[in-house]
Amino acid sequence: MIDEQIYTVDLEIAPVHRVELLDFIQENYLLVKKEKFSEVVKKTRDDNNLLSFKVTESDKDWQIGVEIIASNPLKLTLSPDNDVPSKFLEDLKEDLLFLVQLFEDNVRHSTLYFSWIEGKDIIPENPPTTRKKLSDRLFSSNLIFLYLIFFGFNIALFLIFGLFYAVIGIIVFQLAIVLLSDRLFLLTNKWRITPENPLVHIVEYQLPIEEYKEFQKKFGKETIIKMKKEIYDKTLAVGKEPTCEIGEETLESYGFKCNPRSRLVKVVDVYSIVKTAADKFNLPIPKIVISNTMVPNAAATGPSPRRGLVLITTGLLVQLEEDEILSVLGHEMGHLQGRDPIILFSIISGEFIFRFTVILPLLISSILLIYVYIILVFAFIFFVAKFFETRADLVSAMKIGQPQALAEALRKIGYSRLQMERAASSRFPRWISFDTHPPIYFRVDRLEKMKTIPEVKNPLVQSIKDIFAGIRRSFG
Repeated sequence: MIDEQIYTVDLEIAPVHRVELLDFIQENYLLVKKEKFSEVVKKTRDDNNLLSFKVTESDKDWQIGVEIIASNPLKLTLSPDNDVPSKFLEDLKEDLLFLVQLFEDNVRHSTLYFSWIEGKDIIPENPPTTRKKLSDRLFSSNLIFLYLIFFGFNIALFLIFGLFYAVIGIIVFQLAIVLLSDRLFLLTNKWRITPENPLVHIVEYQLPIEEYKEFQKKFGKETIIKMKKEIYDKTLAVGKEPTCEIGEETLESYGFKCNPRSRLVKVVDVYSIVKTAADKFNLPIPKIVISNTMVPNAAATGPSPRRGLVLITTGLLVQLEEDEILSVLGHEMGHLQGRDPIILFSIISGEFIFRFTVILPLLISSILLIYVYIILVFAFIFFVAKFFETRADLVSAMKIGQPQALAEALRKIGYSRLQMERAASSRFPRWISFDTHPPIYFRVDRLEKMKTIPEVKNPLVQSIKDIFAGIRRSFG
């Protein structure tokens, strides 16, 4: 018999939405497969809303009691009896955790976000533009997209200047990009975190979708910037915290009224978290920039640990708890410590020289073979990049010492992909996809199995072994 299992999940939703979360689970799960569920009860216990039910299979002699308490953190309890298959129990847990993340994501799509850093420009919260997405990928830790962007440029130089000068010029130019990546990244992000300005202040108003649409329709970007500036002038500019009450007072002056129970406020000491991560890796504190977008992301770049830079989005600060942010930054510190940008640049440059000096002369008469070679090389480089991403996860677990926190962060950020990868048929294709990261199910499973802090002599070698073991398991 399997023991009772208890899981907790930190919620990033205001109190007004917690009972709605239970309604969402009931409507989108219990009622969809109602033949499997019985004894469904919703009630209040100790000021918290609770949903309980039984799970059964018509041809099986067992059942599972489920209780979900919509506190913060949310508490999920699974109480199986008899011989419930562990796979069924795991699938049930994954279904319910997916629904929690899906509901939170739905809430985020109708949330007003206001973020500030003391002494910095007032910047509206925007989804990333095409240019912004490109710059973040271009100078991130693996630099694979640098290779892709310059591929067409390389061909043009080859046709204009000939083989020798084109190869030399391209390699010198790309090396300059790598060596200056930290400084170039600073030019594309406006908020800089320093010891003097270590905090990011975030106020959220999680509105009903109709109110959110009304707000978007009524107020444009310029008006929102004015609102943020007024809140800033009443708070941070005079040494006060930007509270929800002051935010509501400002919004009401523009004719927009919010429900106090739909608000959240968060203050994140980003500098302290980055310093903690750097100290655990015995690295200098990298430059820190904040990208004010609600897409959760973090990246590291720089030619060496002493010239390192980390990018953090406000979306990451909103969705993750501080221990999860720390573990994600541990992953990025792993890239800096391993000098991954320079290593991958060397691999890319070596292949580039080999292609133009050996492969093209051999295959010049067959355009088809050249295309096949290029596709295979792309696949190879993306696959090799997975080694470094997997090592960064392992090194974070070793140095930060919280593999479960990193696993939970990955769950929150990649919940939709994790749900898709639960289908066995999708697992191997993810390994050979043009993605620098391994499948997220593999990363989460690997981290969750680390019940103690791992001690590994060579993290890269161990990570390569883990990847090939993961590929074997993807075949079932």
